[in-house]
Amino acid sequence: MKVLHINCNYTTRGLHQTMIEHLDNYVENSVFVPVSNARNTVIKPNSNVTVSECFGSKDRFFFHRKQKKIIDAIEKVYDINSFDCIHAYTVFTDGNAASYLSKKYGKPFIVTVRNTDINVFFKYMLHLRKRGREILKESKRIICLSPAYKKILADKFLKNGQKDEADSKTRIIPNGIDDFWHRNLYSDKDLDSACKRIENKELKIVYAGQINKNKNLELTAEAIKALIAKGWTVSFLAIGEIKDEQVFSELKKLDFFSHNPAVPKEELISFYRDADLFVMPSHAETFGLVYAEAMSQGLPVIYTRGQGFDGQFREGEVGYSVNDNDASELAEKILACCENYRRLSIDSMEKAGKFNWDVVSREYAGLYEELVR
Repeated sequence: MKVLHINCNYTTRGLHQTMIEHLDNYVENSVFVPVSNARNTVIKPNSNVTVSECFGSKDRFFFHRKQKKIIDAIEKVYDINSFDCIHAYTVFTDGNAASYLSKKYGKPFIVTVRNTDINVFFKYMLHLRKRGREILKESKRIICLSPAYKKILADKFLKNGQKDEADSKTRIIPNGIDDFWHRNLYSDKDLDSACKRIENKELKIVYAGQINKNKNLELTAEAIKALIAKGWTVSFLAIGEIKDEQVFSELKKLDFFSHNPAVPKEELISFYRDADLFVMPSHAETFGLVYAEAMSQGLPVIYTRGQGFDGQFREGEVGYSVNDNDASELAEKILACCENYRRLSIDSMEKAGKFNWDVVSREYAGLYEELVR
């Protein structure tokens, strides 16, 4: 089985490389990465990955011009007839190229729906909506990272006649987290001490990620203020790069807030182990790997209702979903986590195994086989 992967985001996050390295155990993979600047990369050079500087920064404003350059570059690099199927990692940038190649060479393709597809292309680029629907219709399978994104896609951007067909061929396959987290499950967590501290109304909340408007740290701060008014002692640690100085300047005024710059996972794990609860009520999130990473360290998680992580588990199974504009509800859900802390902590650790890249890769390999059959 030989698969061509078209992935414009491959160089931006290490998770894509980790997936391919696991998937190499099951199928033969070639990855094409169309970029405007090949120097901006966070990946190790692998022989089966081609990073192609095939379009300019201005081309992104002209969809069809950019697409022609991407398709031409792919055909120069590969013999498309040598592949069994194609996997596009976004609907528009990658999916359009995959659709063209599928028609020309008779190769089936699957497409993954991501945050940019939902919250940028479908939402704002009205002139491309029809093309997006066509790409989904032409694909043999649609991959959503969570049930929440499947619902948003159907409810907001597909017409009635398209919903049933899309539903029948959509598969929910989450991202995995780095093997590091699975090797270092916090199985010896001192739950007695944690529960005793929480019984005394003391709580440590942690967040890891960029400090920006989308991550909605201000809502967490408002919820903490409500808890403090009820007699709780709460600390809120944010770990990550400051992307929005205005957001950060307001947060650092708070006595209960502290910040640590972004750190590698080998250091981040200590911050997770020192905390009680992970809270990230983002406005928009494709998936949210940090939720799963925090779970592996016994942290119940609070996530946004209707966004990427919502639907991965039943409500109250490893944490709770919240409205991203309701500080009162967030405060209530934090208290709900405290009331069921021991069970939630144990279940979070156990259920983090769902996000094992080897498990995910086997599922993709089976899907490719199904496609070709």
